[in-house]
Amino acid sequence: MNLMEEIQRYASDIVGAEQLQKMLASASAEKAPLRVKFGIDPTFTDVHLGHAVPIRLLRLFQEHGHLPVLILGDGTARLGDPTGRNQQRPPLSQEEVEANATTYLQQIGQLLDLDPARCEVRRNSEWFGRMDFFDCLQLAARSTVARMLERDDFQKRMRENLPVHLHEMLYPLMQGYDSVMVRADVELGGNDQLFNLHMGRQMQEREGMRPQVCITTPLLLGTDGRKMSKSYGNHVGLNAAAHDMYGKIMSLSDEGMESWFALATRLPEERVQELLAGHPRQAKDILAQTIVAEIHGETAAKEAAEEFVRRFQKKDLPSEIPQQTLPCARYALPNLMKDAGLVSSTSDARRLIQGGGVRLNQEVVKDVRLEVDLTTSGSEVLLQAGKRRFVQVRAVD
Repeated sequence: MNLMEEIQRYASDIVGAEQLQKMLASASAEKAPLRVKFGIDPTFTDVHLGHAVPIRLLRLFQEHGHLPVLILGDGTARLGDPTGRNQQRPPLSQEEVEANATTYLQQIGQLLDLDPARCEVRRNSEWFGRMDFFDCLQLAARSTVARMLERDDFQKRMRENLPVHLHEMLYPLMQGYDSVMVRADVELGGNDQLFNLHMGRQMQEREGMRPQVCITTPLLLGTDGRKMSKSYGNHVGLNAAAHDMYGKIMSLSDEGMESWFALATRLPEERVQELLAGHPRQAKDILAQTIVAEIHGETAAKEAAEEFVRRFQKKDLPSEIPQQTLPCARYALPNLMKDAGLVSSTSDARRLIQGGGVRLNQEVVKDVRLEVDLTTSGSEVLLQAGKRRFVQVRAVD
């Protein structure tokens, strides 16, 4: 299979497909690698498997000798891309963005070779940080309000009488200007980014450059069939532990497996169809192990699969349970769960308890007012939240 055929597996749209064919042939003949751009804004602390789809495509270009240009949008992150949102994104401080950027590189490095000889990593604050107000006005002059209002999410908000802020309209211009600054030959992005990728082509043409080819990838849906999002709890983070990653993938619906095989693995199409024609449980196990092995290694993937069987099919406890020590006291159960690190808030704990998702010493508890006696030093209780979170709490003086 040649590179173009491999690209089409991950692509939902290729703007300039004919141009790309010629560029690939020319690059091969002249031994001049293409500059393939992918930008990601470090707006959260982790990268999930949905973000990883274009990163896999970027790695594919890298494996064929082309140069990935990874842009950490520390400038655009402080503005916020409204794509897919009905409201503007809350602004982040420079410190928050930089902390996120550091974790992003660690996680992306699990999928992409970030060796400086094989990948160019840039921060777009390199150029936006040097701009003054008049430079910003000149950037704004490169497009029109009418053009910006072609964006679906802006149109939707206007129809619903929701505000569209002026600064949000600068985001596509900033992303497009990134392509000018790094002289991108190709830009990758999710299919919700097509407008912004087109802006890169437009701005490069204005600068007398060859316009980039735009390749968009389908959005990988979450484990519950909705858009993958931390707020839905249906995402699988690249920084998740092997057993958590495996367990979440095993919760995927049977209907969702085909797109996950296509977008989150590199298994051949013939093998995928063979698995989908067989027993769904076996197919999902291979899907989960394949994804976990890519991030954590084959040994960790096999151990995660065995752990899953032990915990959920044989109903055994996990072989390793996190330990937590707390001061001797009498705790309300929601407070104990929060203090032990099982939940982020007592309100989350109450919802889990009321829904029957909490076990105390392996017994389901539904009383949110239950008090747990840990007044004696050395006394212990086993807490479980949901199917995968356990902690052994020990009281100490």
